[in-house]
Amino acid sequence: MKALSILYHDVVVRDFEESGFPGEAAARYKFRRDEFDVHLQEMAKRARCPATTFDAGLAQQSGTPFFMTIDDGGVSAIYVAEQLERSEWRGHFFVTTDFIDTPAFISRDQIRWLRKRGHVIGSHSCSHPFRISEIPDEQLREEWRGSVEVLSEILGESVTVASVPGGFYAPRVTAAAAAAGIRLLFNSEPTMEIEKVDDCLVLGRFTVYRGLSARYAGKLAAGSRSVLRRQRLLWETKKVLKTVASPLWDEARQILFSKK
Repeated sequence: MKALSILYHDVVVRDFEESGFPGEAAARYKFRRDEFDVHLQEMAKRARCPATTFDAGLAQQSGTPFFMTIDDGGVSAIYVAEQLERSEWRGHFFVTTDFIDTPAFISRDQIRWLRKRGHVIGSHSCSHPFRISEIPDEQLREEWRGSVEVLSEILGESVTVASVPGGFYAPRVTAAAAAAGIRLLFNSEPTMEIEKVDDCLVLGRFTVYRGLSARYAGKLAAGSRSVLRRQRLLWETKKVLKTVASPLWDEARQILFSKK
């Protein structure tokens, strides 16, 4: 089984602090509205309509499913949803539940609004721990169990989809998610391969960073082999450079994510 999943975060008018988590690290993943709109237009030209339901099982779907995912639960989720709907697209919105009803994040009413519009709501943990793969077992279980309970209570239905915060993944993260009732878990590894851990399917995602061109995003959504390989190479390089020297990592990212 394979699936192509794309990851965005927040979309702002001017200030990157308007939506989602503050700081430069979070801003790397944020777009201004005009940039994001052009990205969506380019993707809509090249990609088929994203899938949003897993009831029939991924193996039962024709072709390779394509998913649009949006992490963190920033207040810009409402704008993103409205823009997706212009192309009759729906997305998966993953919410960090400790921040619901706080400044820069969506409210309970907005979560219900998204679901009524046909978008999928999933967990992004309770607190968005920095390295979720390394936290103690009890805390890990509570990050998933607590967030699923909060979202299920808000929506009045079971929440069985989630995404891993921070990009730090390990099989134990999925095992804890499965124990909380999560049956589909997205991480941030750029792969189309689908794995199964306990009763949970694990899907990778291809991240769109600030500064990447709309042309790049369009090719990514279309499943361009060269673009997919480039991001996979970046991921493998990141494993080494991220812990060795940040200047080298930044230089490598600029080269591998060239807009040409």
